[in-house]
Amino acid sequence: MEVRINKSRLSLVEGDITKEETEAIVNAANSRLAGGGGVDGAIHRAGGSAIMEECRKIGGCPTGKAVITTGGNLKARHVIHAVGPIYRDGSKGEADLLKSAYLECLKLASANKIKSIAFPALSAGAYGYPLE
Repeated sequence: MEVRINKSRLSLVEGDITKEETEAIVNAANSRLAGGGGVDGAIHRAGGSAIMEECRKIGGCPTGKAVITTGGNLKARHVIHAVGPIYRDGSKGEADLLKSAYLECLKLASANKIKSIAFPALSAGAYGYPLE
């Protein structure tokens, strides 16, 4: 599915985010930036040790925020590591934190003059956020 929004194009794609040919991909990271399973693990495995080295230097990232690193061995030049909320029951500010995580990614992309970016469904896997 693809839609145009002003001069931008939004495409919904199902596949392996590590193979996307964009300037940046977004990682569904944990707050320690320690790598993990799912999208996070796949990005670190495909991108190599350079990504983790930069994550260790950064040290961490609070929920609702994002940080940027190299893309290492990925096709994408950058990885934006976004920390979404763990879904409890929807009454703990999860929606605001999830919105903030996505917006922080877009701010980093703009600040770094990134024109194309691929997002996974943040918090929808192990963090349990309902897909709808």
